Amino acid sequence: MSRAMQCQSCLPWGSWTQLRGSLPGSSGTRSVYLRAASAPGAAGSTFLRKILHASSISLPRGSVRYQGGSQERPLQPRSSGHGLSQLRNVASSDAIKKHQKSLSAWFSHQPNEERQFGPSFSLDAVHVDPVIRESSLEEILKPSPDLTIQNQLQQPCSQVISLQNLFDVDACGRQVKNVVLYGTVGTGKSTLIKKMVVDWCHGLLPRFELVIPFSCEDLSHSHAPISLRRLITKKYQHLRDVVPMLGASNLKVLFILNGLERLNLDFRLAGTELCCDPNEPVPPSAIVVNLLRKYLLPEASIIVTTRPSAVRRIPGKYVGRYAEICGFSDTNLQKMYFQMRLSQPGCSGENSVSSSSGEQENLVEMLSRNLERHNQIAAACFLPSYCWLVCTTLHFLYFTRTVPPSQTLTGIYTSFLRLNFSGEVLDSTDPTNISMMKYVAKMVGKLAYEGVMSRKTCFSEDDLQQCFEVEMKTESELNLLEVFRSDVFRFFLTPCVQPGKEHTFVFTIPAMQEYLAALYVVLGEKKTLAQRVGKELSEVIGKVSEDVAVVLSIISKVLPLRFLPVLFNLLKIFPRYFSRLSSKDRDAIAHTMAEELFKEEDYYNDDVLDQINSSILGVEGPMHHPDEAHDDEVFELFPIFMGGILSRRNRAILEQLGCSIKNLAAFEIAKAMKKTVIRKSRKGLPPSELMDYLFFLHEFQNERFTAEAIRSLRTVNLSSVRMTPLKCSVLASVMGTTCHEVEELNLTSCNLDTSSLRILFPVLLRCKALHLQLNSLGSDACKEIRDLLLHDKCVVSKLRLANNPVGEQGAQYLAEALAGNRSLTHLSLLHTALGDRGAEVIAQHLAENQHLQELNLGYNSLTDAAALRVVEVAKKHATLDKVHLYFNDISEDGKQALHSLRMDRDGVRALVFLTAGTDVSDYWSHILNVVQRNLPFWDRERVRQHLALILQDLESSRRQTANPWRKAKFLRVESEVKKMLGKLQHGTL
Repeated sequence: MSRAMQCQSCLPWGSWTQLRGSLPGSSGTRSVYLRAASAPGAAGSTFLRKILHASSISLPRGSVRYQGGSQERPLQPRSSGHGLSQLRNVASSDAIKKHQKSLSAWFSHQPNEERQFGPSFSLDAVHVDPVIRESSLEEILKPSPDLTIQNQLQQPCSQVISLQNLFDVDACGRQVKNVVLYGTVGTGKSTLIKKMVVDWCHGLLPRFELVIPFSCEDLSHSHAPISLRRLITKKYQHLRDVVPMLGASNLKVLFILNGLERLNLDFRLAGTELCCDPNEPVPPSAIVVNLLRKYLLPEASIIVTTRPSAVRRIPGKYVGRYAEICGFSDTNLQKMYFQMRLSQPGCSGENSVSSSSGEQENLVEMLSRNLERHNQIAAACFLPSYCWLVCTTLHFLYFTRTVPPSQTLTGIYTSFLRLNFSGEVLDSTDPTNISMMKYVAKMVGKLAYEGVMSRKTCFSEDDLQQCFEVEMKTESELNLLEVFRSDVFRFFLTPCVQPGKEHTFVFTIPAMQEYLAALYVVLGEKKTLAQRVGKELSEVIGKVSEDVAVVLSIISKVLPLRFLPVLFNLLKIFPRYFSRLSSKDRDAIAHTMAEELFKEEDYYNDDVLDQINSSILGVEGPMHHPDEAHDDEVFELFPIFMGGILSRRNRAILEQLGCSIKNLAAFEIAKAMKKTVIRKSRKGLPPSELMDYLFFLHEFQNERFTAEAIRSLRTVNLSSVRMTPLKCSVLASVMGTTCHEVEELNLTSCNLDTSSLRILFPVLLRCKALHLQLNSLGSDACKEIRDLLLHDKCVVSKLRLANNPVGEQGAQYLAEALAGNRSLTHLSLLHTALGDRGAEVIAQHLAENQHLQELNLGYNSLTDAAALRVVEVAKKHATLDKVHLYFNDISEDGKQALHSLRMDRDGVRALVFLTAGTDVSDYWSHILNVVQRNLPFWDRERVRQHLALILQDLESSRRQTANPWRKAKFLRVESEVKKMLGKLQHGTL
């Protein structure tokens, strides 16, 4: 990737001027320095031996000259000169070692985005070289073949060349001195060069004794004449003792010129004069031209990196070898990259090494299987940059556990674009000097937006021409489009892999289409012709009116013409009117965001985080048949990205990319959103859609707006949403913007575990009704629940833990919570594997509770003794009036004892069967509804046995009563039980 490894936290890629000021003792790179210090001596010592050998040959000449002034001690001058030369050469060797150490420190720096992969991550530890293919100028200039995935992933293997062999002799046996290494954006040019420099610093590139890298972006900012030697010492102070020897010895030097497209080179003699003196001050571009001409330091080797559009700026006669970086054209390289990235120790940030490493291995395995299916992701990962994006997204999805999350999804995509496009100009020869990202947002963003609005992800050649070429009117616009096609097009659009659609294009990563569409809208590029003309006129008239105001004020004092103030006010009308129209545009953006965020046709899709996960790891299960119609495309990330782009951090990054979003615009859009987004969110949302809304608020990063939106949410239903650690962190972060109490939080069947409860702890404290059924919460989770219920700020009054493996140990924790809690009134432990001992523990601590009103212990394999023990304690309880004991192993005698309880006499009612003596229980429908709701999670054979016993009990009670009304009630209940048994036996329930 062109800038994926650049150190954004310290200095930009092109700031070589500050390299000399970097100290090699900073704590962040100490381990790198140790390695650099142990190996770099190889090249330096070779150089030292060569210089010493040269000195021993030339010393007699110096000695003779020195002896001419002193005949008495002829050997003394020779010894002194030899010692001085030795000292100078030792200093040169030390200078190269310092240079290696400094370069290693500089090029080993990683941007902030890389630090998430763990402390052990570094460029020399985690790197996969992309495929490099030898090319020719004729091949570069000829029309490119059809852009299909086969052409991308099936390069001729015979032309592959390694980085170490770039300077080998060519096919004619000539030694190669100049190499042009080119590739489109995202193929890994800059990263490869950084790795090359680090390898040399560690002694892994013995062909060269000195490597001097230059950034062409840095050189392009200076036009003052400077000599080559002064330029080197200006960038690298450590080489001041070595520079005088350049050209005077056989020192094997490699110059690296990174990003040649930033320089405007003129190889004509009329444009750039010949210069062979490294001490002669000339413009930096002239130095580069004469180095490539081999007129200046002809023995030096040079490697140039550039984009395809700038390759022809160097005449072919000055290039010994062309090499194209083809990215990861082999899927095995992609798998290797993912394996190294996602398997880094400490990548997950978890203390439990075994569990985190297992999850990492599972991710790598699923990703490998998806690549083997030749899915669209294999085409995306052809570019190493997108491999980085995939790894970063997976890290965000699976290993985010902090509250609030340290990143946003929009931030990841914005940083991804910064790593690849920061400081990049589309064409340095164009006078407009438009930034590459601004051009992409305008052109590709339009295509992306039109696709989102028409719910389309595949684009034909006609679609591309309609979007890119219709408005092309000038030579400059056509030139920019040509540069975009050759350098940037493949970064965003790739051939579709679906059968029958090979000649259509899709966005490299599906979410990138939605991001660029969102950027296109938020930047205000979605304008009609009248709006664009009006904006230009408003700016012109606004500037003119300021100057006219001064002139009119002077004239009005000399000539009392009454029409002058009227004319002045007329000039001000248009800008004011247009400013009102601009505010209407902001309202339109907010309206678009609300409409897309709450589309009813998307209500029952998976939440967006699960959609992203599926797009990367694939969907386990049978594949779709090629002829099978696919579901309609969904674009639920589009409005979320719109909100995320408006956050302050993302706007600051986009400003660096040339995409400016003013503070006032962001404020007015947020203000308009309050009228639309918050109002629409007050309507009931399905769980997955509610999760999307919470994620939108997290991405928006506007705490005041989020707090106002959350206050209107009194009930939060996220049942059946797979609550990953990231989603739990998002929920805790968003809900944490306010302190209001939540009436109900439904987290039924959400895959919660102990760590999820820890993350959600502050939110759970404020929930009155808490549904945690069907989450596999064991004893460790019950320990967290105990701490929750014993907290002095806990307001939980209803807690449902049905269908969780609580067990006896979990019952012990819950019993302790019951003894000290002051808010809980309803507790459901239905089907929680308590057993008799668990029920006994709860009964022991129940007496200490003074607030519980209802306790459900159904389907827990309780026998008579445990059931009666619980009821005995309940009879003495001040507030407990209802105990659920159905579907337990209670005998006929136990049943009779429980039936004898009377509410008016004993103060408690036990729900055991559907009968109450010779009458039907008032709770028969409630019990049957509980059975029907939980049947998918219960043992069906056991349920069938219990239903058979219930049916026998109903028939027996019906025969004992003579009341026809009661008999009718019995018959009705019996029919319901028989229907349920029938459906159970036929598997339809």
